[in-house]
Amino acid sequence: MMANRCTIWVVVRPSADSAAKAETIQADTSSPALSGAEHRAPIDTRIPFPPRLFQILCLALLSVCAWPRSVEAAVTLGAYVAPGGIQSPDFGNVNGLGIGVPTAGLTVITTGVSGGVLYSTPYELIISGLPLGDKATVTVYVNPNFAKSTLLVAESCYPSAGCTNGGAFTPISTNSATPTGIITTAVGNGTYIANLGLFVSNKDGAGVSPGSDAVTPVWVAKDTTTQQTATAPLIAITANLQTAVQFTLATAAGGLTISPASDFAANFGNVNGLGINPPAGLTIVGAAGGVIYSTPYLLQPSFSTFSSTTSSIEVYVSSDFVHPAILHLDDAAVSGGPYNAISKLPGTPTSITTTATNGSNVTRYLGLFVSGANGAGTFTGADNATLTFTMTVP
Repeated sequence: MMANRCTIWVVVRPSADSAAKAETIQADTSSPALSGAEHRAPIDTRIPFPPRLFQILCLALLSVCAWPRSVEAAVTLGAYVAPGGIQSPDFGNVNGLGIGVPTAGLTVITTGVSGGVLYSTPYELIISGLPLGDKATVTVYVNPNFAKSTLLVAESCYPSAGCTNGGAFTPISTNSATPTGIITTAVGNGTYIANLGLFVSNKDGAGVSPGSDAVTPVWVAKDTTTQQTATAPLIAITANLQTAVQFTLATAAGGLTISPASDFAANFGNVNGLGINPPAGLTIVGAAGGVIYSTPYLLQPSFSTFSSTTSSIEVYVSSDFVHPAILHLDDAAVSGGPYNAISKLPGTPTSITTTATNGSNVTRYLGLFVSGANGAGTFTGADNATLTFTMTVP
């Protein structure tokens, strides 16, 4: 039994002027075949279509041709951790001096940076979904910004290979209308390595305080052909701002060499009670009962994220000479003195200054008194003493 169906046949009836006329015949289940003078059109027979039908077919073809562009894949963007970079969106503990051990994956940059330090980490920008031949640029802005925006600033650098100097970084815009360019020369689908920087200020003073903070970078890719944009999934970057203190000694111009080590060291060399032939870097200053060998040196205070802008520095003799009647240590503010004996009591140290500021060297003069006495109790040979300096930031 035939299935119930409806079939449309195109048939041709030759006319006297040899032109072909087209018409349709609907056959049902009782008319499975054509009969009489009618015959099916050969494949190469041209069948004219009414103008209205032709227009409908053209519109259908146009619709089919236009449809694929509207469903093309659009550009997509993702920001991800990169090999060698931090493996979570947390910079951990940071400070304006860059001291201490940073979170794994962070590099502390001081070259080309003023007023603080820059913590840097590489990360990946992955562009995908661009149609064949299309390219895209990438920009970034932050929203929301750090609450401590005068102390913490998000910065950007691309490509990663050139991100070893602070001058290569640009502060990230806080305005979505004027974002910071990262990939400004359009590129195709692929993985691109950039660096995210965190500038940490070493400011002190009123309104400055440590604590946790966060910023959210908004990365945007733009297809330069279609003008379509895509935003990477938002990630809040956190950091814990800490106070920091660093105190060092250094060689002053014309003075003895101050050697850095686990402890700083200064070698006065050969000395005598008459001050004859002092070693280089030493000046002889007269004193009752002997002479003073004097050398300038530098105190270098550094501190950040304190409400106070000044610090105090004190010193005492924590390990004295074996022959304290012949040798003792003095302090002075200027080369010519006066020189005062440095305290040997930790509870009452000698005050050097109460107004030391962050990053400003303090020049002092260390004097070694050598007795000119003779007779019992005198000695010749080597001896040494240790000074302990303390800096305090309120």
